[in-house]
Amino acid sequence: MKIAVIKTGGKQYQVAEGDKLKIEKLEVEAGKSITFEEVLLVAEGDKVEVGMPHVAAKVTAMVLAQGKGPKVRVEKYKPKVRYHKVYGHRQPFTEVQIEKIN
Repeated sequence: MKIAVIKTGGKQYQVAEGDKLKIEKLEVEAGKSITFEEVLLVAEGDKVEVGMPHVAAKVTAMVLAQGKGPKVRVEKYKPKVRYHKVYGHRQPFTEVQIEKIN
């Protein structure tokens, strides 16, 4: 089984072929393919290739959906000064399925 570590959206993800994961939002329509160029590590069995900083490999993925995560409620409060503020945030994401590790 081949695995890789890719970097996207300022984060690193360990992926294998067939994995589904939610990453930081990318401007790609659902149903289209995307290629991740920043591959930090590729491993197959005992053979491990570590990049300094990148490996000459590509990871291809299919974009399944664009969406928003659950609402996070943020509350600011200061006692004795009548300051109270509440707002929410929903983090956008892109759901992808890894197709191939070259």
